[in-house]
Parts: sequence; C-alpha cells; structure tokens
Amino acid sequence: MIQRNLLKKLTDHLDKKEISFITGPRQAGKTTLMLILKSYLEKNGEKTVFLSLDIENDKQYFVSQETLIRKIKLEVGEEKAFVFIDEIQRKENAGVFLKGIYDMRLAYKFIVSGSGSVELKEKIHESLSGRKRIFELSTLSFDEFVNFKTEYKYKNNLLEYFSIDQPKTVQLLDEYLNFGGYPAVVLEDLQKEKKEIINEIYQSYMEKDISYLLKVRKTEDFTNLVRVLSAQIGSLINVSEVSRLLGISQKTVKDYLWYLRKTFIINKVTPFFKNIRKEITRSPMVYFYDLGLRNFAVNLFGTANNFKDRGMLFENLIFNILKEKIKSTSADVHFWRTKDGAEVDFIINHALEPIPIEVKCRNFKRVEFTRSFCNFIEKYKPRKAFIVNLNFEETLKRKDTEIIFLPYYKLENREISYFFDP
Repeated sequence: MIQRNLLKKLTDHLDKKEISFITGPRQAGKTTLMLILKSYLEKNGEKTVFLSLDIENDKQYFVSQETLIRKIKLEVGEEKAFVFIDEIQRKENAGVFLKGIYDMRLAYKFIVSGSGSVELKEKIHESLSGRKRIFELSTLSFDEFVNFKTEYKYKNNLLEYFSIDQPKTVQLLDEYLNFGGYPAVVLEDLQKEKKEIINEIYQSYMEKDISYLLKVRKTEDFTNLVRVLSAQIGSLINVSEVSRLLGISQKTVKDYLWYLRKTFIINKVTPFFKNIRKEITRSPMVYFYDLGLRNFAVNLFGTANNFKDRGMLFENLIFNILKEKIKSTSADVHFWRTKDGAEVDFIINHALEPIPIEVKCRNFKRVEFTRSFCNFIEKYKPRKAFIVNLNFEETLKRKDTEIIFLPYYKLENREISYFFDP
C-alpha cells in the first residue's frame, strides 16, 4: 500500500460537518484513499456506507435525493454515519444534488470524490459554496515516491537518507523524472507494463474526460496540443503561434488550455509584474501535474535522459513542490523575464514581497549564480533568494539579500514561512 500525505488532513476533517471533497487527476488514487478512510472508521466502531457512480448497480440510488437518503438509512440507520460517494461527476447536476442533501442537516458526514470534470460540467464548487472543503490529491510527490520505494524505512528521517545515500537518491530521482507518480505506474516493476498503464490512463482521459464530458469531437487537435505543450514546459506559450501550428482558432487553443488545467493535466504560470494587468495579458508558461504523462505525450516515457529534457523535468518537479507549498496561502508562483532576455525560473510573490528561485539540475562545487539572478536581486531587493540544485548547500549575503543554495530534497521539507521569515 502506498501511503499518501493527504490522508492525515482528511482524517482530521472527519469530525467537521462540511463535505470532504477529494478531487484530482484521473487514477491518482482517490478511490483507494476513500477505502482506507472507510476501513479506518470501521475499525473505530463507526458506521459507513460506500457508493460509487462507477458501479452500475449503485447508480439507481442517485435517481433522486429521497432515493439516496432511503438507501443510506437502510444501510446505517438515521444516527451518525459516514457516507462515501465515489465518482460524483457522473451524476447530472451533482452540485445542486449534494447541496440539497447537505441542507437537510442529516446526521451523516459525506466524503465525496470526483475528477476535474466535476468543475467543468456541473459547476459543483459554486453550488456547494460554504458547504465543502476541497482536498486535492495529485499523483505521488517525490517524497511519497521515495518512501514507498524504500519501504518506509526512512519515513521519519528522509532528509538524512537523501544526504547520506547520494547515488541511490540520484537513481530514484531519475526514475521519478522518467516515469512520474501515477500509483499504478509506480507499483509496476517492468518498463513495458508501466508504458501500458500510462497509455491506458492517457486514453481513458481522452475518451472519458475530453471526448465525452467536454464534448470535444476532434480529439486529434487536442492530442496535438498536449504534445506541443509537452515539448515546451518552462517555455513561453504563444497562443497565436500554437494556433497557426495546429491549424485551429486561437479561441479553441485557449479553451483547450482551460480544459487541460481544470482536468489536472497542466498548470499555467504567469509572468511576474508589479502591474497585475501586464501579468494577465502576457504569454504564460505551463508545467505538467505528472512528469510521466508529459513524457508519454512526447514519446519519451522512460527515456527522457538527455541533458535538456532532464533539466526541464527537474524544473517541472520544483514547480510542483512550490505549488503544493503555497496551496493554503495567499502566495502565487510566477516567472520573471525581461525584454532583453534576463530571466528567473520562479518568483514566489507573497504580500507584495517577491522571492526569486533559480533551478539548476546540476551539482555545484562552489558558489555561482547568473547575471539574470543578480539583476532581479538588484531591482527588487528581496530579503531572501534561492538557488535550488542537486546537492550543494550554502548561504551567503549579497548586500541586503540572503542567497541560499538549497538541495531539491530539502525544499520539499521546508514550510512556506521559511521563504519569507527573516
């Protein structure tokens, strides 16, 4: 069993009346996580019922709110119980349906899961405003991946493991950069089987989320866009250029980009400007939720070993770590690029204080940084600036800015406050 970090947050929320709403990419492990929660509750003497709209026989109970409530009462009575509903996106008007049940103030606590298509098709988040808390389950993080691969032997001392066993750490990093973190892929040992699994995940996404739920008929255009984006992670995305390349309208490109974001395939990153209007109108960059899916889309699954691809994937990994850190804060992640070509990979912007983060997939032997990095420091005078790399750790002062060289494996274990506290 792969242990997920989100489990504790979900367990802590079980005593809250709000609906615990688990969302995230298709086949990221939402159903498995719900079954673990169900087992945990039953071991503690709680009553539970589990229904899935993926199971044909269970669909009959969702014909109406009254029918569902009668089914729940039949299974667990009218007293306190925990009701699990899996794949809620398959229910028409799911948001309104759940809102009506929640507002009846029954004794039941609901734990619900759904893919990104929920937000697209049903506008469920608007319907359940103030009635749910969102828990996003992505594919495995690097820490979750390493803990599983090392059989949880170093779970409480992972940093020490990374520091001491550098060769094994690099080997695990390469595996993660190549195959990503889909649980089914990680659980399989053979590369041939891994590829079959990622292909099934990809095709399932295209056929169920895109072709059916979003009514996108020309999936070939959509697939070609995914391939273009896969080859351009960490690069500016020019919509008009992509439109000409694929032979589809700019509006269609923008719509497809929105679909990809809402179904947990890509993240959009906007440039850093003090003027918010400039930030919105300038070309963004994109990064993928899962590195294995990105590699599969560009036909490099398991073979992304050249210097350029490894660097892009490492940058994508660091973005995913940063995105997870700021999730429950008001901070944003941007990139910085000027007309004369100066650039910094990431800027965490929090309370109008920008913190630059440069990413280098290399082993440093001494302190060194780019002119662009220095230019940003000179212009914005941040209290802290970071260079995330493979193994080098050092801290120095440049005027009023503390420059910190930080190994990537320590980044995941730092609280967000670390970046801004003096």
